[in-house]
Amino acid sequence: MKRSLEGKEIILGVTGSIAAYKAVEILRELTSRGANLTVVMTDSAQRFVAPLTFETLSRRPVLTDLFTLDYEKHIGHVTAGERADLLLVAPVTANTIAKFAHGLADDFLSNLYLCSTCPILLAPAMDRDMYAHAAVRENLDHLKTRGVHVLEPEYGELASGLIGQGRLADPFTIVRTVEALLGHPQDLAGETVLVSAGPTQEPLDPVRYLSNRSSGKMGFAIAEAARDRGAHVLLVSGPTSLPTPPGVTRTDVTTAQEMCQAVLERLDITTILIMAAAVADYRPSTSAPQKMKKQETLTVEFVRNPDILAEAGLHKGSRILVGFAAETDNLLENAREKLRKKHLDLIVANDVRVAFAGETTRVTLLDRQGQVDELPELSKREAADRILDRIAALRGEERG
Repeated sequence: MKRSLEGKEIILGVTGSIAAYKAVEILRELTSRGANLTVVMTDSAQRFVAPLTFETLSRRPVLTDLFTLDYEKHIGHVTAGERADLLLVAPVTANTIAKFAHGLADDFLSNLYLCSTCPILLAPAMDRDMYAHAAVRENLDHLKTRGVHVLEPEYGELASGLIGQGRLADPFTIVRTVEALLGHPQDLAGETVLVSAGPTQEPLDPVRYLSNRSSGKMGFAIAEAARDRGAHVLLVSGPTSLPTPPGVTRTDVTTAQEMCQAVLERLDITTILIMAAAVADYRPSTSAPQKMKKQETLTVEFVRNPDILAEAGLHKGSRILVGFAAETDNLLENAREKLRKKHLDLIVANDVRVAFAGETTRVTLLDRQGQVDELPELSKREAADRILDRIAALRGEERG
């Protein structure tokens, strides 16, 4: 059976973090999946792990010196970047992140970054307060806007003894992310995709709220699939227990008003908006400050929540707008009307009776040109890829 990364050329950059020893495990896992690895080490990385370790496991010389030719007598940082299917830097330190963000090139790895035309995946590792520093966050955000993929570090005990976010992502998570990047078309590279997911909750009092049965699984599947196709992905999620897909930037909200604010605040940097969340149409006009006591009857006055897609449609520009229509009857008629009124490019119509249940879904895609595609029952991840196929096709039509 063909291995998942058979024949792929991957450059593994290793920088001066205490987590450098974990790069050995990453290398072993990638080579076991058929990838060919060339390792590049900074001077600081060699203080933690000897190049001989990587040379033995990769069966290739480790590239360290900017001023020598590589093992095939070429200019190393140029030819290595040309051959690669992926540049993975794990761990990557705050120093190297800053070099990449600002175009500094004073060692082999930073020169290689500037010469690389392949996808780039960074897995940061550093102390809690360093990772939270505004300079590091700004540098990472800047790199994301250039299409660099960032696999956020994990929360846990750090080398300093502090507890917080900064631990290198689990090596198996890194390897799975590499498989996802190299196993999917990169037809959304350069796009910033904003996905909303999950339900909203509208409070009646400090204890009770009104919500719906949305699990968030469809939106999370879309976010993960868009990441795998090269997009920078922003996820705005209502209350759900689902874990954040690696490499996706998540913002948690509770109410429809909070979701509207989070989406509109990010609209300027968004090129594709996919509203998969089940947003409450109404909210109680007032929320009781104390728990309401039992009574024979209860009358609650409701007011309309903001229509997030309609608001986004007023500022559509060149963005692609995608909505969802969960209906109990007249599915296609209602979906077409929503597509028209909200200036959408694509709408995903599904029967509300199956929309929130289980791991599969059955949807119909309707686009602005009148094309209708009724999909069979699929896993939510498979449906996500079919939705993104159509979005990528729409973007291709715009450009060409």
